[in-house]
Amino acid sequence: MQRPNEAERLAFGVLKSDRGNALAAQILGRALLMQNRADEAIAPLERAARRSDDPQLETLLAGALAAIGRGDEALDRLRRTIARRPPFPPAFLEYAGQLGKIGRVDEAIAVLESGLALTPEAVDLRTELGYLHVKRNDRAKAREILSQQLAAAPERYDVLVGLAKVMALDGEYAAAADLYRRALGMRPDDAVTRNNLGICQLEMGEREAGEANLRTITRGAPQLAGLAITSLAAASHGRFFLRPSAAAKFLGVERT
Repeated sequence: MQRPNEAERLAFGVLKSDRGNALAAQILGRALLMQNRADEAIAPLERAARRSDDPQLETLLAGALAAIGRGDEALDRLRRTIARRPPFPPAFLEYAGQLGKIGRVDEAIAVLESGLALTPEAVDLRTELGYLHVKRNDRAKAREILSQQLAAAPERYDVLVGLAKVMALDGEYAAAADLYRRALGMRPDDAVTRNNLGICQLEMGEREAGEANLRTITRGAPQLAGLAITSLAAASHGRFFLRPSAAAKFLGVERT
């Protein structure tokens, strides 16, 4: 319900009377991570992990360690966690995600493939595998994986936007725009997806529609003006402004 501060308070209350409650520690850690307080999440997660063999606790702890710059420790923990049986798919996902962020994409792909060999029904692993192939610029493989995922789960938001990105990179702007519209039907406030739809529309020569979408993302969120201006300038049918004030005026952004 996106109320992490309340979850934090309740979980902390449970831990005061029952320090060994692993579920409460897990909820507290997750709530703190949602509030960008990873440094505070370390201690309760470490205490709970010492008392428990729960792979979910280990995975959360690894995420918190990575968030505060202790990446090597995080990777070590995840390496041990994915070796456990039965396999825990979120640990494979976290491990691959951390490897991908530091540019070790081939290793990340190998981790996901090993996880899928053990848990072939793990949809999240297969979707992330598609994203990593995009990052590797193997668009054919990414398209194959994400198309299969979309056929199996047509309402998955991450699959829709992932496949749309591949299509846009391949110059299939109309098909990409259709997928972005479907995604926005689920999450109309997603600024990045609306921005990407606007880019596709500009590339197709639909300037009014594209510019309207770029204006929409800056309405009430002027901090996104830079994203919109970059998108306008990069599109083949976009606009380029010599003065920031002119760009701000065009987007309807109040300058102070």
